[in-house]
Amino acid sequence: MRELVKVFKALCDEVRLRILKVLQEGNELCVCEIMRVLDISQTRASRNLGILRDAGFVACRREGAWKYYSINRRKINEYHIELMKLLSNWLNEDETIQNDREKLKKILKSGVRHKHVKDIEQQATAKGPFEEGRTKELKEVNNGRENQK
Repeated sequence: MRELVKVFKALCDEVRLRILKVLQEGNELCVCEIMRVLDISQTRASRNLGILRDAGFVACRREGAWKYYSINRRKINEYHIELMKLLSNWLNEDETIQNDREKLKKILKSGVRHKHVKDIEQQATAKGPFEEGRTKELKEVNNGRENQK
């Protein structure tokens, strides 16, 4: 029963559902691509990817400095594969999911696979003022960087 509770906890968050839907669209994505599609901080993306990985939904592969995430196709538990099949048919008409899908297509079509957090912040700043929530996320990223020094 504990395993099932862990799986459902992983699915009870909008960001994690969006990440899974994006990963169902793309074969393998790095954290920076997921950040750009969902317009979230690196900290938030990594934390949610970790939860999904712990529940068996995503697999992670490291290549140099980059971590690539994809849908886990191996059987980790008896629940996650069946739920992923169901999820592939759910939320496809949702406006947020459709917007994420369009952003992903543009990013993949651009051919620019990797962008650092600093580049993403500069690009966002050039567009104009942020909403309050986005500004807070960027401050979290910057604070995290300062704490790492």
